[in-house]
Amino acid sequence: MKLIIQIPCYNEEETLPYTIRDIPRAIPGIDQIEILVINDGSTDRTVEVARTLGVHHVVSFTNNKGLAEAFMAGLNEALVLGADVIVNTDGDNQYRGADIPKLIVPILEGKADIVIGDRQVDNIKHFSGMKKLLQKLGSWVVQQVSNTTVPDTTSGFRAFNREAALRMNVMSRFTYTLETIIQAGKKNLAVSHVPVKTNEKLRDSRLFTSIPSYIKRSINTIFRIYTMYEPLKMFFSIGGIVFSAGLLISIRFLYFYLAGNGSGHIQSLLLSAILVIVGFQIFIIGLLADLIAFNRKLIEDSVYRIKKIELNSTREFIHTNKVNEKDHEK
Repeated sequence: MKLIIQIPCYNEEETLPYTIRDIPRAIPGIDQIEILVINDGSTDRTVEVARTLGVHHVVSFTNNKGLAEAFMAGLNEALVLGADVIVNTDGDNQYRGADIPKLIVPILEGKADIVIGDRQVDNIKHFSGMKKLLQKLGSWVVQQVSNTTVPDTTSGFRAFNREAALRMNVMSRFTYTLETIIQAGKKNLAVSHVPVKTNEKLRDSRLFTSIPSYIKRSINTIFRIYTMYEPLKMFFSIGGIVFSAGLLISIRFLYFYLAGNGSGHIQSLLLSAILVIVGFQIFIIGLLADLIAFNRKLIEDSVYRIKKIELNSTREFIHTNKVNEKDHEK
């Protein structure tokens, strides 16, 4: 059983040593542990520090592409390297490496495909009251749209088994945390969570510059991903509201018309007609979007199968090379 711990990094030369030194080198049930650093276009000595600390693998971007792309690059590289379990943690030493064994237990026991580390935000001292409230509210919203029970959906401390990692396709350029949970819920993956502890704050978050900006981008991510997976529900809900409004206004006009006062409410009749037509058009858009979503699922299944074929071919190629090298040495 091979575990790869991936660490997306952007200018983490000062905090990376704390993160790596905190990672356990032996875990019950795991035969091999390797560390993978994803260098997201760092302009400092992050890569040099990582190699000095004995990191096994480094993937580097030529420029800063964002946390979501770094996360996906790490997952894909870990799969190529033969990982059976992948743990994602942050380079700022926010999460305790000592909790990694606890994080992967549900996966090793075959009870979960994805495990999220619950930071129990009420216990984080450097989080303001407003930030704690927003974290809880955001997690509740994600729970509703994903049909999961994860209490800390923005936690980046999470573990994936090989199958779950193969099925992840992050589209957002902002962050992977919300999108992967919604995807997991819609793809019927088993998502679990375990309580974890956090370390003292070493630096401010670079993910967002202000709370309003974070809220705006998070809402946009949740809305877009939910619409991708549940277009019929989304468009039928919106269309139903618009259509019902037009119907109610038309009933109101009919009431006045029967009362002999219809000539004074022609504007209501026009408005009701417009709303009914628009509502009906939204229904049609919903049906088309649902067909597109079905095609997207077929494409995702195809991508999943292609990934498996490519990874199996890569494993066979590596194994053949090792055998040939041994024969050559003899």
